[in-house]
Amino acid sequence: MNDDWPQKVGGWELARHGHIENYRKRLANNVTVTAIWENATGTGTVDARVETLGFGRTLTSSRKEFRDKEAFWTAARCVVEMAANLPSLGAGSESPADSELFEEVAGNVEAEPGTNGTPEAELTFTLVNGRTVTLILSDDQAFDMCERIYKLDKYVWDEEREEDDEAEEDEGDEDTTDDETEEEDEDTADEDIEVPDISDVRSGPDTGHDVVTLLEAQFGVTEDYLMAHVDWSALIVVGEPAVSSLISRGEELHAALQPRWYPVVVDRPGEQWAVLRRTGLRYAGE
Repeated sequence: MNDDWPQKVGGWELARHGHIENYRKRLANNVTVTAIWENATGTGTVDARVETLGFGRTLTSSRKEFRDKEAFWTAARCVVEMAANLPSLGAGSESPADSELFEEVAGNVEAEPGTNGTPEAELTFTLVNGRTVTLILSDDQAFDMCERIYKLDKYVWDEEREEDDEAEEDEGDEDTTDDETEEEDEDTADEDIEVPDISDVRSGPDTGHDVVTLLEAQFGVTEDYLMAHVDWSALIVVGEPAVSSLISRGEELHAALQPRWYPVVVDRPGEQWAVLRRTGLRYAGE
């Protein structure tokens, strides 16, 4: 196999020879991962070798031929992750590898699902120098990254924020004199505190059963005219004269149901329904 790799697929170099697909990924620490898939037999193998051309000592290889391409690619990615974290096996510096980029990120990080048919995340960073960098993470790596950032927020940044808040409070206390504090207390004592009149305040119905009780007590609509959704997210009044009565007293009904319920009128074949629904929910017939 020569070093002619004319294609790039998903970050891998690809060379086709008849029904055989040869994939190669050369790593910065002088390790090459090679994955070979044979379309004729539907089998594949994976290995990692020293030296960039893949002819050196074998570090690891699959113990069996994969007969499922999804399992084949899962193994290939696992071998890459293992090999990328090895120290440099050439004459270069010990590593895994030198950082390729070190730059500040501008704006937000874009996160999209991967395109390789497996659970993964594609994160695109726009750098302040104008370049963009896209990283592909497996679902486990993405979860691990979120966990690490959460720990930073909880155990590092939270403490720093608390220290900053305490410092600001101390500065504020120093700026306030005892005379100013006494004057503020006297002003507060002199102010008349108005107590709101709540004698006419009435709470609207909460549960569906509360609505049923209200309809009968205030509007004379009994359970004979009611249908209810299974989860009590809405009550439906059908039949005359109940529906016409509620429509004619619409403003009164709306005020009585607030704030957790409100009425709408739904046109049905040959009739109308008065639907009393919970705030924030939609009825399919509207």
